[in-house]
Amino acid sequence: MLTANILNLFDKSIYYGTIHLDHGRIAQIDRLGPERVGEPYVLPGFVDAHVHVESSLLTPVQFGRMAVVHGTVSTVSDPHEIGNVLGVAGVEYMLDDAERTPFKFCFGAPSCVPATPFETAGATIGVKDVKDLLGRRDIGYLAEMMNFPGVLNEDPDVMMKIAYAKAFSKPVDGHAPGLRGNDAQRYIDAGIETDHECTTYDEGLDKARRGMNILIREGSAARNFDDLIPLVDEFPQLVMFCSDDKHPDTLAEGHINQLVVRAIRAGYNRWNVLRAACINPVLHYRLPVGLLREGDPADYILVSDLIGFKVLETVINGVTVAKDGQTLLPDQRSEHVNQFNCPPKDPADFWLQAHRPYGQLRVIEAIDGQLITNELHLEGSVSKGAWVADPDRDILKIVVVNRYADAPVAIAFIKNFGLRQGAIASSVGHDSHNITAVGCDDESLCQAVNAVIQARGGLSAVGVLAQEAGPLYIRKLLPLPVAGLMTDVDGYVVAEQYTELDRFVKDELGSTLAAPFMTLSFMALLVIPSLKLSDKGLFDGRTFRFTGLEVVK
Repeated sequence: MLTANILNLFDKSIYYGTIHLDHGRIAQIDRLGPERVGEPYVLPGFVDAHVHVESSLLTPVQFGRMAVVHGTVSTVSDPHEIGNVLGVAGVEYMLDDAERTPFKFCFGAPSCVPATPFETAGATIGVKDVKDLLGRRDIGYLAEMMNFPGVLNEDPDVMMKIAYAKAFSKPVDGHAPGLRGNDAQRYIDAGIETDHECTTYDEGLDKARRGMNILIREGSAARNFDDLIPLVDEFPQLVMFCSDDKHPDTLAEGHINQLVVRAIRAGYNRWNVLRAACINPVLHYRLPVGLLREGDPADYILVSDLIGFKVLETVINGVTVAKDGQTLLPDQRSEHVNQFNCPPKDPADFWLQAHRPYGQLRVIEAIDGQLITNELHLEGSVSKGAWVADPDRDILKIVVVNRYADAPVAIAFIKNFGLRQGAIASSVGHDSHNITAVGCDDESLCQAVNAVIQARGGLSAVGVLAQEAGPLYIRKLLPLPVAGLMTDVDGYVVAEQYTELDRFVKDELGSTLAAPFMTLSFMALLVIPSLKLSDKGLFDGRTFRFTGLEVVK
């Protein structure tokens, strides 16, 4: 039994009352009188409407332990990251691990594994696999349809996956960055119901006017909240909040609760904001999550006030899972599954011949806080017959190493990472999760990449100290033994390790990015324009084809 100020998000009322529980459900709610000043408030728990749990670097068990502290009781989770590494077995791993925690994960059937034919993934999830997954009761939806050209061109396999989702009466998630006008309408008409890739207000407005659900994303790399939040009052029935990708350091600080506070303090309607955070995801995805009604599962949070929303207690199925800023869920180990089949590399593998002594190169421009990139044409630097990084101009070498087989290294150049020395590398490289690295010199790149290979997955950073006897390399590593994507170590420990690694990359190596490893992980994401690098070469996301490094005039 709980007595507090109760928020009814459906009739937009607040009253003082008592909630009676019976076997994990709300048996009865008694209205005792008007709202009482100074008493805590109870409301439905928060839901992250689109997240890749793998991008937290944590197993589902560890993710849930941290999320409940911030009042999150459920996530809509696309497991296509581990799906690209291990296929259906990877999806099943996430389902099995999630069963070990009361946190309410809703996993989808990955729709695009591999994401494109222009990169090497570890597995394929075909049409029959998607059908079989959608037929399972523990799969809630068809996960983001990234192949929007396939939808617009009515690719038979793509349309069949959507048709199976409709046959099983399960929602279809979208992914259509920049799609507007008639093309957006055709995408929606095909059965796509959501989009979390809007980066401007005008894009979100165009899609919302056409009836699409808009997921306002604020994660560790992509941050679109400020641009899109006006939609919460204009289309309250269509807006949800999501993180998409959330690293452990920022998850330790907060989750959907932070977006609620920001929106309300910015002057947006409290009821519309809470509808986006609590109600809309539950209704759209038909989640087994309670909304503080009689007969519902007893999933709710107790907060100190309706401005700062300090979470005092989180309850799932009638059981308190977090209280006073501390998780009450157990710290559990998980099985280690993986696929890592590439040998260590030599510095010579990162050497790139220059066919002329000077000239312009296509350079990826990373944009802090965005997944999209720009294509720059900049004068390249040549040394001893090779194209080399130029840290003084912040033009660094970027490489992608195939982790599933022994193959040549793909090499290009990138701007805005800001490294003055050394290199960073990661086996988290959306969507195929090969090894992506950025560095100032070939030796540092090689050492950073090999640290990841030797650990069979992880995040690494290499710094260089000048010594009379030669350079001294300092190596830092955060191992990710589960599919090269996650660890089952206590999430708070991982958050500390990640924070230390992040600080080293910024303070010692010089990165100017807010989240250098998160940004790095998206530099091989071909389905987001403009210029990206796969293990097979430099790729133009606007034309959906490979392009040359050297600019030919």
